[in-house]
Amino acid sequence: MATREAVLQALRKIEHPDRGKNIVRLDMVKNLEVEDGRASFTLVLKEPGTAFADQVEEACTRVLHEEIGRELDVEIEMDSEMISLGDDIGVSGGGGEEKEEQPLTDVQNTVAVASGKGGVGKSTVAANLAVALAEDGYDVGLVDTDIYGPSIPRMFGKEGHKPRVNSERQIVPIEAHGVKILSMGFMVDPEKAVIWRGPMVSNAVKQFLGDVAWGELEYLILDLPPGTGDIQLTIVQTIPLTGAIIVSTPQPVALSDARKGVAMFEKVDVPTVGMVENMAYFTPPDRPDRKYDLFGRGGAQDLAAELDVPFLGEVPIEQKVRETSDDGLPVVRSYPESPSAQAFDQIGERTVEQVALRNAEHDPTQKTEILYR
Repeated sequence: MATREAVLQALRKIEHPDRGKNIVRLDMVKNLEVEDGRASFTLVLKEPGTAFADQVEEACTRVLHEEIGRELDVEIEMDSEMISLGDDIGVSGGGGEEKEEQPLTDVQNTVAVASGKGGVGKSTVAANLAVALAEDGYDVGLVDTDIYGPSIPRMFGKEGHKPRVNSERQIVPIEAHGVKILSMGFMVDPEKAVIWRGPMVSNAVKQFLGDVAWGELEYLILDLPPGTGDIQLTIVQTIPLTGAIIVSTPQPVALSDARKGVAMFEKVDVPTVGMVENMAYFTPPDRPDRKYDLFGRGGAQDLAAELDVPFLGEVPIEQKVRETSDDGLPVVRSYPESPSAQAFDQIGERTVEQVALRNAEHDPTQKTEILYR
């Protein structure tokens, strides 16, 4: 049966010979529509005159017929991603002012990991998601935007480290477990509280996004503080988010705040690409046949279905998750066979699928203009 997921899975078999990645991973598939035995999409080529460009349309049709069925009607429109002369040299019309520099131009996908309330394990999910993506071969960065309570340095075993500044006056992220990371925890004394008003916090977040030598990344994960305040608004005003992941625990008090998180991103036109249920259940190590729903059962999964948001997976309560986070070695890396690590791996795979669907079906998200009344 032809589904959006099946079409993208088939197209992943077509690899760009020079870039070593498939055309879905390279974000070349746009305007995807699949219905009534028909699949139509646009292929966006950066180099339209190459041998690959001449052959890729036929290759797409062939692989879709092989993987899904020859009865599938395939319609492909070819397009080229050309850079105009004005964009290339920074020329603007009329007043001669330079075009505003856009941050994160070499970052393919920006995904915010958020929660409506604190204490649901959002940073744990963000850290292990980033490592899981890196373990799958993606180029990944993680920025800790929780200015008041940064936890990423400890979770990656990098407390006390200080990032350097390169010759272009950009901060160079610290690398750990295959992930480039940046956090306010690297900038301040961990024993002292950050006592800043909103404008100072917003400026720090803007610097983390715009004045950092992230390099080419396929995913930049943003670990957001809980709630819907200044930092969240600053981020959507500064960069175009690809999507958001909402983390919640199963109980109603957390789910009501998770609902607000989805509503906030919807308000600023950022799609929610998935919801994660953390601390979903507890299984005693000595009784693997038992499962205790300490905080309720399936609350986040039910909420995702109600809000028509993809459900990415559930993570059990495991002592190893807490211990490895404190020790600076995320559970995905330290205990890859554990139930929690396997859950995070699944969440990573589903995140890739949902981001690919989002990119193939919709136009890129734009920065949001916030009007205060």
